[in-house]
Amino acid sequence: MPLVAHNDLPTFERLQREGLTVLSADRALHQEIRELHIGLLNMMPDAALEATERQFFRLVGESNPIAQFHVHPFTLDALPREAKGKAHVARYYEPFAKIREEGLDALIITGANVTQPDLSQEPFWQPLIEVIDWAMENVTSTLCSCLATHAVMQFRYGQTRVRQPAKIWGVFPHRVVDKRHPLVCDVNTRFDVPHSRWNDVSRAQFEAAGLHVLVESETAGVHLAVSPDGLRGVFFQGHPEYDTISLLKEYKRDLLLHAHGRLPERPPYPAHYLKSREQAILDEYAARLLAACELGQPLPEFPERLVGARLDNTWHDTAEAVVGNWMGCVYQVTHRDRRQPFMAGVDPDDPLGLGWGGVR
Repeated sequence: MPLVAHNDLPTFERLQREGLTVLSADRALHQEIRELHIGLLNMMPDAALEATERQFFRLVGESNPIAQFHVHPFTLDALPREAKGKAHVARYYEPFAKIREEGLDALIITGANVTQPDLSQEPFWQPLIEVIDWAMENVTSTLCSCLATHAVMQFRYGQTRVRQPAKIWGVFPHRVVDKRHPLVCDVNTRFDVPHSRWNDVSRAQFEAAGLHVLVESETAGVHLAVSPDGLRGVFFQGHPEYDTISLLKEYKRDLLLHAHGRLPERPPYPAHYLKSREQAILDEYAARLLAACELGQPLPEFPERLVGARLDNTWHDTAEAVVGNWMGCVYQVTHRDRRQPFMAGVDPDDPLGLGWGGVR
């Protein structure tokens, strides 16, 4: 399923260097293969903006080659950005007004950094509601990641996330709990997913909203659920898109915040992620970092290469399979002629023929 480089976004070049198939717009025009247009509402802060692009573009581009994928990144003006982030968005991202006018076959909404205890107090709250309300009426399927899932659960289903006593942080084993859905067709019945969040929406809350839980963890809770119709809304609480070193970078960030007095305690290690050797290396680094901060000396270099080289990725293949299945579902029910009514000829309450309830 090749990505189409329909603009000069640097992510396309980088993914091509990694070995992913990326077609130029000219080559794509000469291929007799169906197009799918995927939106990416990237709400991540500047430091993670481009990495998040690559992670989701990669998952889409690695799917089964049944279509050409045009991925359209956009963001919300209400999100704070520094000069570099603003320049990147201005050059490579599309306005939501253009996205809304031209339409999408599917939409991915990323997480975001939050500063308020209640999501409704965040500056992006109303603009995000506008995007999601439009998508639920006009886009075949919307995949929400972590914070986006929590936002939809709150404003659309009346289920508010609950802060946990400890951060759900690490790589956790999960089980498929409903094998009937094509999203989990031919994937391992047990697989790992990274999580990184302080808040949780429980299985009871998903079920109270009429949603179907497909994948969960005894430790980390629900990872994957879908809307009552089975496709219009797809909800992740974990981060299957994460790179192998994503959690390591988060640990580095939090450790530096602690060293500078902005976090009261040294962060714990992400669960089921680092072996004893790597923990020992980071213990030594933390001691040198804290000593340097106390003495006002230059900070030691973080041992990212030394630790990262021995990390295992135990989730990406399943993430690729689930996203590939999602693309297959969208392909199954989407009509490329934008002049047709939304999902023309498809039962909107049961687009996949699952015999489930209906859209709420």
